[in-house]
Amino acid sequence: MILKIMLNLFLLGTLLFANDAEIEETFEKYNLDGTLVIASLNNEEKYIYNDKRAHKRFTPASTFKIPHTLIVLNEKIVNSQDDIIAWDNVKRVYEVWNQDQTLKSAFLVSCVWCYQKFTTHLSKEKYLEYLKQFNYGNATIGSNISEFWLDGSLKISAYEQIDFLKKIYNHSLLADEKSMLIVQNILVEEENEHYILRAKSGWNGTIGWYVGYITTKEKSYFFAMNGNIKKEQLHLRKELVLKALKVKKIIK
Repeated sequence: MILKIMLNLFLLGTLLFANDAEIEETFEKYNLDGTLVIASLNNEEKYIYNDKRAHKRFTPASTFKIPHTLIVLNEKIVNSQDDIIAWDNVKRVYEVWNQDQTLKSAFLVSCVWCYQKFTTHLSKEKYLEYLKQFNYGNATIGSNISEFWLDGSLKISAYEQIDFLKKIYNHSLLADEKSMLIVQNILVEEENEHYILRAKSGWNGTIGWYVGYITTKEKSYFFAMNGNIKKEQLHLRKELVLKALKVKKIIK
């Protein structure tokens, strides 16, 4: 009897963590080493590719701009998505960064210097307080407060990204309502009659991310994808996720 129970548990575990065949086929088509988790709000639907990697933590890169934006709004460093962030006239690698930004534009173009400027207004202790409150990844900051989300100090897994996104969706974080609503608005990438897509990409030169959630007429689904991405493959992050959402018939 005990052996039968153990066998049933093993088989159940195998089913729970088996690769979703259709998503696996999508990764193979793109020839990409990575992971993707798609989950409905209450986890009654969950689709997983590469469960082992989905538990592994990686540098969040620009996906950290989601909690970072919430932090600077909640701390009143900026007060709206239209607040101006003055350019310091230092020429940087991306031309789109070389101008004044708003909070919304800085988020959309992943303006690193803008968010580094925010770090001059907050202490390491304050950031750590937020990271722990948010239960965000390993909640670790290295010696350089202006690069902890880029230099490998802070790390987060795909599953943890989804857990955090659900807190954004549910407004269950310790932040004021106005700040939460602004973040949700800034996250919008696409909006049409069928769905609203809220998402953020990230890339640290090796690991590419695409995380967010999509709201259809029926329900909301949360996703977190990461993979070993080269510069010429950056478009694959969103492309692969949208393809997976289509093959699972979440969107058409």
